[in-house]
Amino acid sequence: MIEFKRYRLDNGLRLIVHRDESTPVAAVNTLFDVGARDEDPNKSGFAHLFEHLMFGGSLNIPNFDNPLQRVGGNNNAFTNNDYTNYYITVPKENLETAFWLESDRMLSLAFTPESLEVQRKVVIEEFKQRYLNQPYGDAWLHLRPMAYKSHPYQWATIGKSIEHIEDATLPDVKDFFKRHYHPGNAVLVVAGNVDPDVIYQQVEKWYGGIPSGNKMKRELPQETGLTGYECETLIRPVPQNALYMAWPMPDRFSPDYYTADLITDIFSQGKSSRFYQNIVSKGGVFTSLSGYILGSLDRGLLLASGMVDADASFESARDAVILEIEKLINEGPLEKELEKVKNKLETRYLISESNVLSKAMSLAYFELLGDAEMVNHEMDKYRAVTRKDIMRVAADIFRNDGLKELRYQRNQEI
Repeated sequence: MIEFKRYRLDNGLRLIVHRDESTPVAAVNTLFDVGARDEDPNKSGFAHLFEHLMFGGSLNIPNFDNPLQRVGGNNNAFTNNDYTNYYITVPKENLETAFWLESDRMLSLAFTPESLEVQRKVVIEEFKQRYLNQPYGDAWLHLRPMAYKSHPYQWATIGKSIEHIEDATLPDVKDFFKRHYHPGNAVLVVAGNVDPDVIYQQVEKWYGGIPSGNKMKRELPQETGLTGYECETLIRPVPQNALYMAWPMPDRFSPDYYTADLITDIFSQGKSSRFYQNIVSKGGVFTSLSGYILGSLDRGLLLASGMVDADASFESARDAVILEIEKLINEGPLEKELEKVKNKLETRYLISESNVLSKAMSLAYFELLGDAEMVNHEMDKYRAVTRKDIMRVAADIFRNDGLKELRYQRNQEI
């Protein structure tokens, strides 16, 4: 159970404070309710670009990292299609250094042609290294447009193309900042051996004067139905043939989300899983195979992907996956099998929530979903999933008219 106190500043900033007396380290987590799904289709990659720009210095603090390092702190950030998250860990005695740094860049991020150019080059290089020049790196640049015809999940967090980042202007990024990076669009979580009311006073001191922006009204085009089976083959200089299979699945707010998550655990959680025992360990089809979900807030994707054996065809590999799916739909999991994956999931959850930063991130995430208290009931929802739920949801998800298949075929000339 993660206990916390919730506050709200007049400018709209949501503050959550969790007291953890077991650690001398405090975590400051700032979550902005903006991700790649909130971008202009013709100006994609901006949320990720801002992840970098936010470390370029503010008007009063030209270097973000140096003051933090001098007081023994660390920081980082990540962006996905749904939100952007910045976090700092620091000795609790130096918490106000973190507040000073975070509040100043929220109030007055430094927008200069030089900063934009530096971060633009960093992002473009990342695009090339991680997505274009790495084996299988461009999978999501092909899978997402196949799976999403209307929703902005159709592009990856890095963006649709390098050109969108190359063409980004200073007015473009200033406008994006003004719309999304303000107290009314943020959740601030502080976790550590701290007094919640004292933290509230300090946060009011550092953040209270930042003007509130207008909370964005998100009206995204949603997917209206299944769009048919699609298959694309990419001939690439990859080490081994690979197969990606993606199906649409329920959104993060659906009770069936938890069932879908457990389905992928049944298929590929460890060497006792069905994919490993029934396919990989027998050889001749896949050398590796995993199942997973993306965890998207809106309607997401459930995937099976793996490296195809040199002697196997793509068709035989796909059929092996489909056979395991059909067994699960028709027979369901054994009760002890379902209980095992639930126990493993709960163990992972308990380990992750023993870390003060993980707790801060979780509280911010569930507050974004609607209520930070939800963090304390997640395992109850997984525990409630039954064998019949598994069979019902699997039958609903694994439909051929929703399957998108991406194949990497090794270029034999390499």
